[in-house]
Amino acid sequence: MTIVAAKEMVQKARDHGYAISAFNTNNLEWTKAILKTAQAQQAPTIIAASMGAIKYMGGYRTVANLIRNLDEELNITVPIAIHLDHGDYEAAKQAIQADFTSVMFDGSNLPLAESLSKTNEIVALAHARNISVEAEVGTIGGEEDGIIGNGEIASVEDALTMAATGIDFLAAGIGNIHGQYPDNWTGLKLDHLQELTRAVDAASGYKVPFVLHGGSGIPDDQIRRAIELGIAKVNVNTEAQLAFHQGLRDFILSNQDLEGKNYDPRKLLAPGVLGIETALTERIAVFGNGHRA
Repeated sequence: MTIVAAKEMVQKARDHGYAISAFNTNNLEWTKAILKTAQAQQAPTIIAASMGAIKYMGGYRTVANLIRNLDEELNITVPIAIHLDHGDYEAAKQAIQADFTSVMFDGSNLPLAESLSKTNEIVALAHARNISVEAEVGTIGGEEDGIIGNGEIASVEDALTMAATGIDFLAAGIGNIHGQYPDNWTGLKLDHLQELTRAVDAASGYKVPFVLHGGSGIPDDQIRRAIELGIAKVNVNTEAQLAFHQGLRDFILSNQDLEGKNYDPRKLLAPGVLGIETALTERIAVFGNGHRA
């Protein structure tokens, strides 16, 4: 079994100038697609699950056990982390108890003092069990399981304060959003990202890994530049969802679902799963974490 904490793989990515893929799972098919792609590309990978996806899939232990069991049954040899994405305070504690190997406590909708206090608690609980911790400053645009952000830009002061809690990687708003990007989106604030990473690195005494949320739909050149400036983990969900939907839609609209026993969900969902694998392979190429196992 290759399930590990996320800290080492993400720190290694920051130190060597690439980014770890953090792919959200939504069900059994999604999890298998992520694991198979990670193995094929020899890419250390984070499998993330949001609070909503965890509820949909049956609960925290169900998700953690599903990933562990598939990792073993599929003979995966690359490092895989099990990550809570955008968890609130209670969700982070539940994920820790369920043996996730990485948690994101998202207190960005709370007053900063409260967010910092709860982050300190989560860090203590998680690190005692060798579980990695991610936190956020400056909200990410769009909506993620009820936590709504307007795409605020994280202040340097807030980033420094949050990094001092001892978290392992930091998500900072730099104009990125969840979901599909609108036509009037003005792009990542890369100059501000550089200011953030320089300040946090200098204060911390090492290269602190930064996280880019809303990785679906950002132009590849901006992602590559963001990685050069300190992004070491990129989250992807919508891009895989769109690829799955398109594969399934094309299959049904061409009436292939009416042929033979193609109503069998194993056959019906296969084109969508192939779409996921293709999309994730393309992302790994952009992030540069292929053949890093």
